[in-house]
Amino acid sequence: MPDNVLALIAAHKINSFFAPPTIWIAMLRSGAFDRTDLSTLRKGYYGASIMPVEVLLELQRRLPDVKFWNFYGQTEIAPLATVLEPKDQLPKAGSAGKPAINVETRVVKADMTDVGVGEVGEIVHRSPHLLSGYYNDPVKTAAAFAGGWFHSGDLATVDADGYITVVDRVKDMIKSGGENVASREVEEMIYRLPAVSEVAVVGLPDPRWIEAVTAIVVVKAGATLDAEAVIKHCAASMAHFKVPKRVIFVDALPKNPSGKLLKRELRQRYVGGATLDQAVQKSFAG
Repeated sequence: MPDNVLALIAAHKINSFFAPPTIWIAMLRSGAFDRTDLSTLRKGYYGASIMPVEVLLELQRRLPDVKFWNFYGQTEIAPLATVLEPKDQLPKAGSAGKPAINVETRVVKADMTDVGVGEVGEIVHRSPHLLSGYYNDPVKTAAAFAGGWFHSGDLATVDADGYITVVDRVKDMIKSGGENVASREVEEMIYRLPAVSEVAVVGLPDPRWIEAVTAIVVVKAGATLDAEAVIKHCAASMAHFKVPKRVIFVDALPKNPSGKLLKRELRQRYVGGATLDQAVQKSFAG
């Protein structure tokens, strides 16, 4: 599929292209990337899930003439909420930017007061292009609009300049040993390993930790990586409770038709402890 996308961009002299991060990653990993004439491409858009900072930096290096934009939102807001413009891609790498036109966005605590700088809270929106409610589901609608704002289900921080950075989905936050662990923080650390093509971090049931931080890794073709190297890399820079307890190597991560990563499916697939114990010992050559 990435080879087809690259070929179509070249053949039709496309100058503007949107894809979720997984598709951009697949294009970068394609052997056809450096052989394809992408000189007409001028605008690159990404969204639907979080773009790893290391991948964004690679895109900037390998496509220096392309101006990138990050679009954050969801179906309920039809679908745009915030934008990170090209000028902010490097200074604010990893951020979702600031609210788009006609959108009010805040990051709030449970009592609906705004979080402080660097504090984690939930993203909430108000906008004329928000949905009015969920069809035939008044209970879900009331919960979504509690406090007069639409609750996105995404956790984020806000910096001193007002830029929002998504930390995790509420449902994907890992509770390990009594501590909250944002999967994105661990993923960003693992992406710094040169051998890593893709990674997803999830919490899996564990008798000691309640949820064990688990890294599910796809290794770049021709590269070699083992679980010990991943764990050591994280342990050198992260608090001990954030370090993966288990590492699983796979050929590919599950995605929906639009390329969005399906962490729910990963949790279901690897819920068995025996599978995990075997996988963590595995040394993988891509």
